[in-house]
Amino acid sequence: MRIMAKQVQITKQGLISLQKELDELVDVKRPKLVERLSYARSQGDLAENNDYASAKEELEFMDGRISELEEVLKNAKVVTYSGKGNGVAIGTTVTVKYNGNKNVFEIVGEWEADPANKKISHESPLGKALCGKKVGEKVRVEAPAGKVTYEILEIK
Repeated sequence: MRIMAKQVQITKQGLISLQKELDELVDVKRPKLVERLSYARSQGDLAENNDYASAKEELEFMDGRISELEEVLKNAKVVTYSGKGNGVAIGTTVTVKYNGNKNVFEIVGEWEADPANKKISHESPLGKALCGKKVGEKVRVEAPAGKVTYEILEIK
């Protein structure tokens, strides 16, 4: 019995970014690592060969990341914002105001979230609260400092 994989919602830019990462790993980084592993193996006693152990561990980690990216890309569904007043959704940029400050966030799929660059997942607490809401609406979100109220000023 095969378990159905979860569909991954992603923006077009996020899909391109993950595909680039996968291509870089498969076409550039993995072949270099395999070469390093082969060289380390040729150096003799593997039990005391730190470079061999290190390269082998890195290769296992990289192969895991490659498999993970392949699975995500296989199950990716590109989401585009129609702009027809549906409110906040994946692919939108939303301007909010809280505590007198304005902030602009891009709502993205969970695989492309980057909070430091104001890209928040639709699965994050703030993303969940904002999705489906329209300009003028307010949402309350539990934050480490307590409940924060955000007012939606603009959706693009």
